[in-house]
Amino acid sequence: MSRIVWFLAGLLAAVAIGAAILIRGASGFSARTPPGKLESWLMPRLRSLAVPSIHTTPANPVPDSPEVLTQAQAHWADHCAVCHANNGSGNTEMGKHMYPPAPDMRLAETQHLTDGELFFIIENGIRFTGMPGWGGPGRDEQDSWKLVRFIRHLPLITPEEERKMEKMNPKSPDELKEEQEEQEFLNGGQIHEPTSHDHH
Repeated sequence: MSRIVWFLAGLLAAVAIGAAILIRGASGFSARTPPGKLESWLMPRLRSLAVPSIHTTPANPVPDSPEVLTQAQAHWADHCAVCHANNGSGNTEMGKHMYPPAPDMRLAETQHLTDGELFFIIENGIRFTGMPGWGGPGRDEQDSWKLVRFIRHLPLITPEEERKMEKMNPKSPDELKEEQEEQEFLNGGQIHEPTSHDHH
């Protein structure tokens, strides 16, 4: 049975490579070129092939609770939102410029995946996409199962939740400095401006 699966996977990969060569055109394999219809059709099917059938059926062992959702939101905001956005839309600088672009995880294409499939993708990633595998020694699998719970919540996320998550997103040094200056200003402090005495 596994030989048939590998044969079909190899055949599909060969078709994908052949199609890619045909549609390559003058732009080569640039990640800046939007996926065509064939690639858009092919990518979800390749994603399905990336998940072994044994991993499609496990039920989520993490209970659905407000506490779990809060923990998963914080994890998502800190680790996942840079590509997927806080709301799962993929509408971020990084997500839009990946190839293929980060999917809108609120849509049926992702939501129709089983919990087991989502868990496998988080843990193992998908080759030839920007999705890394986060599993491995020393990492608690419960975190990935919690993220599956949050992915299920994405179509229902509220603006209030998004604002809360924005505070948990990683910040660049410039953003941190700007926040500090803003906080000082709001607290009645004055931002230090260089004067002629500061120059020697």
